[in-house]
Amino acid sequence: MFDEILSQLVNGLVLGTLYVLIALGLSIIFGLLGVVNFAHGAFVALGAHFALSLHQHFGWSAVIFAPVLAGICGAIVEIVLIRRMYGKEPLLTLVLTFAIALLMEALMRQFWGAGGTPFQAPAFLRGFVEYGSIVLTTYRVAVLGVTVVLLIAMWALLIHTPFGRILRAGSRDPEMVGLLGVNLPRTLTATFALGCMLAGTAGLLAAPLWTVTPSMGAGAIMPAFVIVTIGGLGSYVGAIVAGLLVGVVTALVVQFQPQASAVAMYVLMALVLLLRPRGLFGEH
Repeated sequence: MFDEILSQLVNGLVLGTLYVLIALGLSIIFGLLGVVNFAHGAFVALGAHFALSLHQHFGWSAVIFAPVLAGICGAIVEIVLIRRMYGKEPLLTLVLTFAIALLMEALMRQFWGAGGTPFQAPAFLRGFVEYGSIVLTTYRVAVLGVTVVLLIAMWALLIHTPFGRILRAGSRDPEMVGLLGVNLPRTLTATFALGCMLAGTAGLLAAPLWTVTPSMGAGAIMPAFVIVTIGGLGSYVGAIVAGLLVGVVTALVVQFQPQASAVAMYVLMALVLLLRPRGLFGEH
């Protein structure tokens, strides 16, 4: 039993790191733009579909461009649609991003079909890794390693680059960023594109674990919102801690009470909000 729990904990960490990438992108967009992006899950599905097409036409080495393509699509969406909503009623942005999510899903159904498409991991990652009595697929270990590297890279970006300092300052006071002489339209576009790239990266990594479908983003967006709520709106550290926490809790509930796994993260969110209404790392 103890070995099974350890295996589930590691699987939970893998799931949690994928959730972290999605939630971190959502948090970055909200922190600077103040936009609750309901279309974020669609960019997860878009990244997975781009990876699928790139793999089919150019091989595995080309799939690394899938998040870039998702980021470019995000930049286009921000320039053409989202930018018109700045300074207006927040409800309009919510409706707009929800409509964008529906449109993107319909377009993916048109181009890639409505059915699910299996996407196998590369041959060299299809084995198993054994550590004592713990047995995990090689691909899940690789996903865990890649996401840790990506999170370290994001930390370096936020701490050691001018753009990262803008993001951190903007998460606390977006108006001040514009007053400091920063090219605000370009910065907002880059921020939205970065958030969509993180979502696309999660889609790429999740594609061999989940079936690639146009609606796969719907299964990712709700955990992302739960994670952002638990961690605290606009908190990057909160998104990381809450994502790992949700992944581990979900995995453990699957082990002991599989029928309750779908509601576990919502119960966790309710408990956290009862104790800290602004989330674990939200400002009080």
